[in-house]
Amino acid sequence: MPPKIKSRKPTCVIPFPFILLEGEEGAGKSYTAIEFTKSERVGSCYVLDLSEGTADEYGAIPGARFEVIEHDGSYVDIAEQVEAVKEEARRAAAAGEPPVVLIVDSGTALWRMLSDWAHARARRSKRNRDKLRDDPDANIDVTRNLWNDSVNRWDRVIRAMQTFPGIAIMLARGKEISATNEDGQPLLDDRRRPVREWKVGAQKDLCFDVTMWVRMRRDQTPELVKARTLKFRVESGKPMQLPDFTIERLVFDLLGCSTASQPRQMPVLVGDRTGPWMERIAAAADRDACLKLWDELDAGSKTGLSEMEWHTVRGAVKARAAELAAPKAGIDDVPESDAARLRAAAEAQQAEADAEIVGETPVAA
Repeated sequence: MPPKIKSRKPTCVIPFPFILLEGEEGAGKSYTAIEFTKSERVGSCYVLDLSEGTADEYGAIPGARFEVIEHDGSYVDIAEQVEAVKEEARRAAAAGEPPVVLIVDSGTALWRMLSDWAHARARRSKRNRDKLRDDPDANIDVTRNLWNDSVNRWDRVIRAMQTFPGIAIMLARGKEISATNEDGQPLLDDRRRPVREWKVGAQKDLCFDVTMWVRMRRDQTPELVKARTLKFRVESGKPMQLPDFTIERLVFDLLGCSTASQPRQMPVLVGDRTGPWMERIAAAADRDACLKLWDELDAGSKTGLSEMEWHTVRGAVKARAAELAAPKAGIDDVPESDAARLRAAAEAQQAEADAEIVGETPVAA
């Protein structure tokens, strides 16, 4: 059967924003974000403090009400906590409750951590270890694959905030710097003066990913640099002045959100449908769990997988079953004698035979 069109009429309802609040140190970014939690038009509020250390103290702001998200400093724990708040926001939205607010303070700290991770991995590579052995001050090459891994981790958090069914706010540092060319040399204007530009301290695509972008500077009126909305227009290079700025005014008065607003309709883009299956396969703890997955695959087209995806998942189930039947030897488990090696080989062969039992059930794609 040919595929059928899946479509709907637009709702015309203003979605809740994903806000970037960036600027100079001491400009009041953290205070402004946490002050928003006292609004009666929002529901539960959560603050993920990654570097500033102000969340507990700023709990004393009159009327502020929020929970401080605890984490162990690791990327995995941070990403999982963002996703956990997203699930709570989804529940609140489905129940018709006021929008949940997530504040990440800051994106600068998150990207610095991921950049440091890429550099640390680069230093551990054989090529760079050899360079550092000969010259401890040698320049380290961070290869593209390492930067791609860092960007993928960054994107996991950003995707969760882009599809957050509530109001998501990310803070970041921003400052004016001297512009440089591709070779790192300073750019000069017609009068040979250094060209200045504004730099946001985060992954370079953040400004594209957010729907609202506010800049704060000391002793200056906050500016709206970007707004994805039909309510008004912010021209390129001409930020909109925001006198008496608060996030509550921005979201509910200027942007026009209300309790009737909806989460952004943005399903996460995936290359195929195997992702959830792969997570379940990796979590399978024994042969019975693998058999259960195999039986589900026996449903054929009911899985929603294409033929190629089905074969990919099927192979992953068999590989997981084999892995569980014959765990990889540890460093202390290497057979020392010929007899021990023969026994290990026989055990591995038997494990492979046991794993093949998973594949005995005929499956129709």
